[in-house]
Amino acid sequence: MYLIPRWCRARKTPKLLSMEWPPSTPIRLATFFSWKACFTSVRKSPSTHIGPRVPEARMERMNVTEIYEGIEFPGHLHSQDSMQAATEFQFQDTDVLIATYPKSGTTWMQEILTLIFSKGSLELAHTIPSWARAPWLEHIFFNELMAKMNPTFPRIFSTHLPSHILAPALKKSKVTVLYVARHPKDVLVSFYHFHKIAKFLPDLGNFDDFLDQFLKGKVHFGSWFTHVQGWMDLREEVNINLITYEDLSREPRRTIQRLCDILGCQLQSQEEDMILKNCTFSAMSQNSMANYSLVSNKILDQTKGKFLRKGKIGDWREHFSPEQNKKFNTIYLTKMKDYILHFPWSLD
Repeated sequence: MYLIPRWCRARKTPKLLSMEWPPSTPIRLATFFSWKACFTSVRKSPSTHIGPRVPEARMERMNVTEIYEGIEFPGHLHSQDSMQAATEFQFQDTDVLIATYPKSGTTWMQEILTLIFSKGSLELAHTIPSWARAPWLEHIFFNELMAKMNPTFPRIFSTHLPSHILAPALKKSKVTVLYVARHPKDVLVSFYHFHKIAKFLPDLGNFDDFLDQFLKGKVHFGSWFTHVQGWMDLREEVNINLITYEDLSREPRRTIQRLCDILGCQLQSQEEDMILKNCTFSAMSQNSMANYSLVSNKILDQTKGKFLRKGKIGDWREHFSPEQNKKFNTIYLTKMKDYILHFPWSLD
């Protein structure tokens, strides 16, 4: 059973508003978040900010690697203190947590949930960056973003942490976890290209070198296999719902309806239509609040490739050689033999 959030019951207007929802007239950003001044500075000078405000001093951590619980994380976004704070975070029963391994559809789910809770309205999705609407628990910027969020609006969080790190905190509440998983070969390819533009990630060599490191779990954020297995194993103790990237892509309406069922939200057909229209790869690629174009090229160099690169299922086939595919399949079938039935992925 899931707890129906108060903002979704019977299509009632969220408590922070007494007007029609979704609004028929524009809403000031400060209605939802109290950091309008900070965000205005982002919009005026997008090339120098990653969050509401990014001190230049953080640039000195671009080449820092933090090791927490034996896993490497980029020091530009993580510190020992920020990750320890994530383990002690006090979830509320109505919270929603997006859990993913990198490059598995995090930004997509952040956009979809924003639009679901906004009943299709574009106000938040087009005025607040995705990382501020659903901030990462483990990031250095988390407390800054949390302090400026309106506590009466739905709390959506994101994490790339493995399950065992967050399990103690999650077990203390009825938080709803949405675990988004993607075909690991597409994850690998996307992560490889992301390393080319993310200045805070190490150079792991050519594609063949990267594949070897990925299969060994010797990449930032750890092993994909361990990450997926851990979150699947935690489902008996925590309200974890598996959503696949492939389902979102192939059956978007049905998957959005399933998300609404999980969250206890009710949408009109026209609201669903608005969500479907505005969470497409094309729409998000043109939305500066979702495509990370606000981030400085000193941090994320999109002159070398786009953050939202293709959003394509099966792109791995354009990268893997027959030998690489055979090697991957052998390791995958060994490591995932007890989990294969959970996922709709073809290895060929």
